[in-house]
Amino acid sequence: MTKILIIEDEIPARKKLKRFIEELDSQTEIIAKLDTVQSAVEFLKQHQPDLIFSDIELLDGNAFEVYSQISVNCPIIFTTAYDQYWMDAFEENGIDYLLKPFSKERFQKAWNKFLWYKNTSSDANHQIQALTKLITQNFQKNEYKERFTIHKNKSIYFLETKDVLLFEANEGVIFAYDEKGNKHLLSETILTAIEKQLNPADFFRINRGELIQKKYIEKIERYNKNSLSIKLKGYNNYVKTSQSQTALFREWMEK
Repeated sequence: MTKILIIEDEIPARKKLKRFIEELDSQTEIIAKLDTVQSAVEFLKQHQPDLIFSDIELLDGNAFEVYSQISVNCPIIFTTAYDQYWMDAFEENGIDYLLKPFSKERFQKAWNKFLWYKNTSSDANHQIQALTKLITQNFQKNEYKERFTIHKNKSIYFLETKDVLLFEANEGVIFAYDEKGNKHLLSETILTAIEKQLNPADFFRINRGELIQKKYIEKIERYNKNSLSIKLKGYNNYVKTSQSQTALFREWMEK
């Protein structure tokens, strides 16, 4: 029995997926149909499906917010009307990308890929994931975001990436702090999306909500057994690494 989770905020799309799944020549069970980031996060904290069909733009945000908060081990088949997310999809356990409106034949091909993936040995799966990531990286242009567009009081100005010492995410809002101590409200709402546009040699995600630039690090101190406290030039408060990021941060600093 294959346990399937559907994350989709459009009722017609949910019904279409349900119908296609029920018509499969396989034993399946749809364990939930969810339409928000919040409900998906809460559900995945308690349940582990065998397969997820996931839309990307949901009622309360972007589905990649789910996968940045919850570790998902099962394959994901993304279903969306937008084609610009395919690279992100294959970095998040994605095995196929169905562009809406998709046919039953296209759905069947995605399902066949899941069956093949399911029947492949664990070692081979790891090799496939590594190869997929490598291919994705090779297709990406090594062109990083050089500046951000800031909208303020009906005017527009630009913030150079090289001048940003800290990106801070707070309740769905992201601020950038520059070397002069100024705070800028960004139009972007997902820190992970910003992180992927930056040079990883220069920027590092020290915790879930903060991303810093290496050249502005002034001092590093031990905060507790598993975390570090960091002073940035031009920023009054100390920022701290999460326990899960401390070792990776140390390695990044030595590069």
